Amino acid sequence: MSSDAVKKRKPKVIRNETGTPETKRGRAEGDQAVRVYNEEVELEARDPQQDYMLYKDTCAALAKLMAEIQELKAGGAKSVEIEERRTQCSVHFITLKKLNRLAHMRLKKGRDQTHEAKQRVDVLHLQLQNLLYEVMHLQKEIGKCLEFRSQHEEIELVSEEEFFQEAPAEISRPHVTRDDQHQLTLARLDWELEQRKRLAEQYKMSLARKEKIQKAIEQKREYLSSLQPGLQNIMQASLPVQEYLAIPFEHMQKQAEVSRHLPPPLYVLLVQAGAYGQACDKNLSVSISGDVDEAKALSRPPEDSQDDESDSDAEEEQQNTKRRRATVGVQLDDKRKEMLRRHPLSLCVDLKCKDGSILHLFFYYLMNLNILTVKTKVSTTTDLSGAVSAGSLLNSESLLNCLYTSDHGKETPNPANRYQFDKVGITTFADYVSDLGHPYVWMQKLGGLQFSSDSALTGSALSASHMERTMKLLRGRLQARLALHKQFSSLEHSIIPVSSECQHLFPAKVVSGLMRWTMMSYQEFTELGFVQHVLKAGLVRETDLFFMAVVERGTARLLAAVVMNPRYPEVAPLFSLSLHWKGERSGRTDDNLQAMESEVNVFRSELQGPRPGLQLLTNQIQRLCVCLDVYLETESQVCDGSEGPKEFPREKMCLRTASTKPVIRVNFSKLRFIHNK
Repeated sequence: MSSDAVKKRKPKVIRNETGTPETKRGRAEGDQAVRVYNEEVELEARDPQQDYMLYKDTCAALAKLMAEIQELKAGGAKSVEIEERRTQCSVHFITLKKLNRLAHMRLKKGRDQTHEAKQRVDVLHLQLQNLLYEVMHLQKEIGKCLEFRSQHEEIELVSEEEFFQEAPAEISRPHVTRDDQHQLTLARLDWELEQRKRLAEQYKMSLARKEKIQKAIEQKREYLSSLQPGLQNIMQASLPVQEYLAIPFEHMQKQAEVSRHLPPPLYVLLVQAGAYGQACDKNLSVSISGDVDEAKALSRPPEDSQDDESDSDAEEEQQNTKRRRATVGVQLDDKRKEMLRRHPLSLCVDLKCKDGSILHLFFYYLMNLNILTVKTKVSTTTDLSGAVSAGSLLNSESLLNCLYTSDHGKETPNPANRYQFDKVGITTFADYVSDLGHPYVWMQKLGGLQFSSDSALTGSALSASHMERTMKLLRGRLQARLALHKQFSSLEHSIIPVSSECQHLFPAKVVSGLMRWTMMSYQEFTELGFVQHVLKAGLVRETDLFFMAVVERGTARLLAAVVMNPRYPEVAPLFSLSLHWKGERSGRTDDNLQAMESEVNVFRSELQGPRPGLQLLTNQIQRLCVCLDVYLETESQVCDGSEGPKEFPREKMCLRTASTKPVIRVNFSKLRFIHNK
């Protein structure tokens, strides 16, 4: 293509895509030299398939020209040839832009047609719904007409035989009514009317007698009401007498009134605990707390819904409900809260000990799970904030752990709850124990709930069979924890409190002493090297309490890892030893240390002390100090036959056996100490 051909003036073309046909026609008439081009008119005449083929051919030609331009540039061709191909590429680009506009116009046109079709369908669908609604309304009206019954059909008339026997002849008219069913019905209705008039007169007379009786009752009620202030004054005046005689009639009356709204498990627990307190334990008291009005609302039956609402009101309510529908997560949270909902009333059982300390037990009932939970609180007459290591002894989360064997109170004892939890996405009940309380098995039995076939007893009989032993265990647990709390306060100050009843178990002079007493976590305990054999034997659980005792004498340092079961003193503490003296040794590597562990762990009956054995821990620690003295005073003398190192002079005489082996095992269980003055 030459440059003259390029510069040749082209005819002027005006593209008009949005103008109306009248505007286009006016412009054409105004300027005959200007040609009007309308792509919408052209779009109707063009075939989309041909445009698609044109698009493919144009793209192919454009790609080919681009390749030629690249080759020409690479070959160093003249700029005229490159310019010609560029011009051809521009023409192809214009063609592509036109095809793009046509495609967009087709898309817009298709959308408009689709929208118009949808509008027509919506109009037809609305008409169909209106017709269906009219049909439904007509069907209801037809049904009402078909079901219409006359009022006389609802009246229960006397039988025909009784009618002819009792009705007078002027009403029964047997000669007419026996052959005409219509006349018989009218006659029976007349007789029914006469009977009702007579009964109405009797009703009026009865009402008159009732009014007289009511007036007499009101007079007597007013008389009794006038007595109420005087009786209240008498009751107020008798309160000191009730307190002095320990017979709180007024309090018992209020409790009895509120107890009617308790759920069955809490009511069984209230009755049985109260009966046990009156018969066996005067220091046990039971009280009810909570919202009584809410409990009354729960026991009230739900009101019946009204059935006379119109169909339009029902549809509107359904639409409002859909608009208020919450997300899935919110619905699950609401379902969890509803499933874990407590009853508004709860029980508080107070166990008072001789030293004035009180164990408060708060019992709750989870209505949808059908289980009881408990929370605890301890009140003492003295300050118990001194011992750091005793922080978890009276903790409400662990105070009642393993009151019975393996009863940790972390999971619900009701097997049906597992399926209920799956529906609302609850993996374990232990996540909610801190808020709801512990569902111990013994507590379910106190409430008369039985979830296994171990016992045939249920209800009050099951509660009564476990009440006495459980209350004794609860009081024993509180006494044991309070005794440990006092002992820990002394142990943290390196003082081993040995009672006068247990002084005969130990020599007068014990040189080894307790230097440190600290608490450990389960993780810290498992990291100790000399306790691994205890872990492998399965003698330790995460619910146990862990402590570290350090006993020293001179350069010898004895580490004692102590595992204390929650059921102390019924289950004795377990000691694991490691001695740092002339190296490091433990009960697994040294027979003497193993014998020392046996002295402390095995022979608990000697160290029990007076019942119930609350001095067991301190006696074990004191025995450990004595054993360390014996070990240090005899170990080196047995090995070399000398008088012993000067660091540990012999403070005691002990009977022991000699042996030719390098290491002599001292049998601590047969030692007899002769005290030196």
